[in-house]
Amino acid sequence: MHELSYPWSDHVPQGVSREVAPGVRWVTMPMGGSLTHINLYLLEDFDGWYVVDTGLNNKETLDLWHDVFRTELGGKPVKGVICTHMHPDHIGLAKAITDEYRCPLYMTRAEYYQARSFSGSAGSHHHSAWLGQQFYTRAGMPLEYLQKLAEMWSKRSSDGMTMGEMPSGYQRLEDGDILSIGGRDWRIAVGEGHSPEHACLYCHELKVMCSGDQILPVITSNVSVHPTEPDANPLKVWMESHDKFLRTPDDTLILPAHNRPFHGVRARLRQLIDHHDDRMLAIEEACVEPQIARDLLPVLFSRQLDPRQTMMALGEAIAHLHLLMYRNRIERTLHADGQYRFRSIDPSLARRRHPHAGPSEVPEVV
Repeated sequence: MHELSYPWSDHVPQGVSREVAPGVRWVTMPMGGSLTHINLYLLEDFDGWYVVDTGLNNKETLDLWHDVFRTELGGKPVKGVICTHMHPDHIGLAKAITDEYRCPLYMTRAEYYQARSFSGSAGSHHHSAWLGQQFYTRAGMPLEYLQKLAEMWSKRSSDGMTMGEMPSGYQRLEDGDILSIGGRDWRIAVGEGHSPEHACLYCHELKVMCSGDQILPVITSNVSVHPTEPDANPLKVWMESHDKFLRTPDDTLILPAHNRPFHGVRARLRQLIDHHDDRMLAIEEACVEPQIARDLLPVLFSRQLDPRQTMMALGEAIAHLHLLMYRNRIERTLHADGQYRFRSIDPSLARRRHPHAGPSEVPEVV
């Protein structure tokens, strides 16, 4: 397969489910912003169901889940919740559902403890701590931006986009683990970059993969450096994960967290690899003269950004810069004004220059 194809032309209405493979059902739940919804999945076992990701922590989503539980499960209970990763649209209702059914939560270790560290009030203050202030200053952001960030975080609890309380325990998933559900094996395949240890679920018998945010058909997942780990290199492991997932059989039906299920996983992964390589080349070209991270945002994104989009765009720009530093194509210098400046140093840049796609519209919140 060289192109992506979509078996369904529409999304599932909220509050019901659609069978996409034997024992696998597709559910959608609402989200704010341009994404409008998240895809969640149900895996049928002999005596119950596993929920794959939960949606946001708000009453609207919980009420819709109760509609699904009442009408779509054939009278069988939820026996486990599997969360691909720690972002609020994926784990928001993990505690509510596992408490209601007294069933376990399954996650990788890094995702579970990262979510625990951001749950409650702790998650809303890490941008305003001194590490956050230093991070944004070095990226060239003014103090007023930090004030706007604080205002933004104070409003996020109402839309369910803050990290809710987590279950007090979990069952650990590791790369290569097998979950036997309904007489079929689902192998855990862990990717990195978008989040620390993102778990995908692959069933060879059904030729189906629940990919979460690791593989999306239309948008590109956010890969960012954050103040909590200011020298991280997430784009390096993101690209390495793409190389790993290229081994996925091309006739696999990919069940993503956003957009529609699709075929053509290898073509999509190559598109994503090419996209990031192209953006790094554009950054190299922009850094022939030293640049601060903030000034590189128009290289990546074409539209004016609000504070939340700016935070994500800045994190992505720094992620691309860190991988270029790792590849010895960019050098970073801390100047007396407290800002990092980045300069291209690879002598092969002149030879590698080529026409490239323009910047994206805006970074997506995934």
